[in-house]
Amino acid sequence: MTDQLEVLQTSVSDLTRTVEGLQPAQLVAQAYPTKWTVADVLSHLGSGAVIFRRRFEDGIAGKETPSDFAQGVWAEWDAKPAEQKAADFVVADRALVERLTSSTEDDRARFVFAMGPVTSDFAGFVGMRLNEHALHSWDVEVAFDPDAALAPRPTEVVIDNLQMIAGFVGKPVGTPRRAAVLTTEPRRGFTLVIGADAVSLEPGGPAGPPDLEIPAEAFIRLVYGRLDPGHTPPTKGQADLDQLRKVFPGV
Repeated sequence: MTDQLEVLQTSVSDLTRTVEGLQPAQLVAQAYPTKWTVADVLSHLGSGAVIFRRRFEDGIAGKETPSDFAQGVWAEWDAKPAEQKAADFVVADRALVERLTSSTEDDRARFVFAMGPVTSDFAGFVGMRLNEHALHSWDVEVAFDPDAALAPRPTEVVIDNLQMIAGFVGKPVGTPRRAAVLTTEPRRGFTLVIGADAVSLEPGGPAGPPDLEIPAEAFIRLVYGRLDPGHTPPTKGQADLDQLRKVFPGV
């Protein structure tokens, strides 16, 4: 858990440096999500930080966060001008990671977070934020560097947190099939199972040559719907990436 928090801190620091170096015109440039500007991505992360912090405080106290809280935060942030979205993002992002880092062992032990059918402990909660932060950091960075990749340290953690999100967002399209996946940097093995009505990602290296050998950061982006042909590094294997992109259309 300490490592996960440290990696989240690193991601926060890296994105803060990027944001603080942007000019006003760059804030209204299109980010990777086609309907969002860079400022919109920062607004999403900033409002998310406010919501995450409230849910953390409520979880420690054993209270439910009001159902309309998130909607109110989103509305407030949507109304901000681009430069304020960026400035307020930096403050909110830092505040969340500082609160998580300063929490006591007792806080962490009694914390429970429920979202729909999924219940998470403190480790799962931090992991959710790290996944989101790493992917949206890339959404910003790729707007100015078409060769941008997910940062190495978040990649090392997020690659081991993919099973739940793959099952949640995966669409069982086409013929049911299995694909052996081998990632590099770091090296991980998975079996992607595309069934008739569900998708799952199972850990375990392939016994023979993989159907897909791919950098870990690119495989993460594939699962999150961010591996279009223009942002795909060299891969190996006979897997049909176009078909896999349909299985993982994005979140």
